[in-house]
Amino acid sequence: MNVYLETYGCQMNEYDSQLIRSILISGGYRLASSQEEADVVLVNTCAIRENAHRKIYSRLDQFRPVKKAMKKAGRPFVVGVLGCMAQNLKEDLFAHPVVSLIAGPDNYRSLPKLIDRAAKSGDREMDAYLSEYETYDDIAPTRVTGVNAWVAIMRGCDNFCTFCVVPYTRGRERSRSMAGIVAEVESLAEGGCPQVTLLGQNVNSYKDGSAIFSDLIAGVADIPGIRRVRFTSPHPKDFPRPLLETIAGHPHICKHIHLPLQAGSSRILELMGRTYTIEEYLNLVDEIRACIPGVTLTTDVIVGFPTETEEEFGETVRVMRQVEFDNAYIFKYSERKGTIASRRYPDDIPPDVKTDRIVRLFDLQRAISLKRNQARIGETLSVLIEGDAERKPGYQMGKTDGHITTIFPSASHLPGSLVFVEITGATQGTLLGKVVHS
Repeated sequence: MNVYLETYGCQMNEYDSQLIRSILISGGYRLASSQEEADVVLVNTCAIRENAHRKIYSRLDQFRPVKKAMKKAGRPFVVGVLGCMAQNLKEDLFAHPVVSLIAGPDNYRSLPKLIDRAAKSGDREMDAYLSEYETYDDIAPTRVTGVNAWVAIMRGCDNFCTFCVVPYTRGRERSRSMAGIVAEVESLAEGGCPQVTLLGQNVNSYKDGSAIFSDLIAGVADIPGIRRVRFTSPHPKDFPRPLLETIAGHPHICKHIHLPLQAGSSRILELMGRTYTIEEYLNLVDEIRACIPGVTLTTDVIVGFPTETEEEFGETVRVMRQVEFDNAYIFKYSERKGTIASRRYPDDIPPDVKTDRIVRLFDLQRAISLKRNQARIGETLSVLIEGDAERKPGYQMGKTDGHITTIFPSASHLPGSLVFVEITGATQGTLLGKVVHS
């Protein structure tokens, strides 16, 4: 049977889809390049935001006429929902008329038998149980080698931030073996991949025996052929000095830290279960910048968390102005089923107030990003080429060590090449320049 896999959501879902492809191939299934070729369509889903939910339900509705036509032709057509929505909303999804199977993030090994049973019997199949042990450490992901490869180093999360559904969709935190991660990255390097990004819900709490995250990231960065190592996402509570010194001292570890803020008010941070005050966060920012000169800092922010006042939103604005992040991912609070916040705190901030706050914060961050990028004009930065610039014929694009998109006239270097680019211009999201040497 031919299986077509669609992926929505975060980088962890992208990585999981690579694991799923390996499991399906080992189970004797063929991977289809389009829905039209498929007998089975699997949708790997995200549960973080309400918009992600709407997108998936809309996609499932699009399969209604397809399933009807296939049934009329006497052919099986299996639609499966995988991932975080499958885990968190399994009963609701099972009620959708096109859904044949459900599999949660810890249950992908059972996909071949679930598909086989659903296709043969027409019955609905479900395997959505959280595991304390599953890491898929023995499965080599099926991926197309490119400039960057995502490598999951752990699964689940123990932080239980009150707004977050991840502990309920991906279970408790457990780390992969360091040996397994290093072997995966060695294979990527041998295949010509120059950059890896280490993935986890809280990567800097990684632990394998006596090995901690600073040991792991240094070990990965030492692998011959690996020129850049990135990681996402860390938690501000887990930044010991040795980790900062490892990042600062290793030439292959990128000097970019994504440091989720979430809110500028200590009261709101406490309601969110973030375990740090705004003063502790700002002290960490100062320590990072002192230890890693020139570091690029990015962040996440949620506006409109329950009970957030205008004054408390103003505290977030002040922190954004004080820190001057290079970039920020800003979201409206979206209540998620099963989270602590959904049980304790009514979603009491009106939608128009959330919209007003997010617009103001977007405008502020765009101005800050432009200012910081313009300050780089005249510098010469190393750029890892990713390919041709999509919207600018005759130009190539890549990322700086600090993960800033950079566009420059094509110098005929292959993707994966490191070049030095003199920065000649900037927008709020992009640097412009010319290659000066490679």
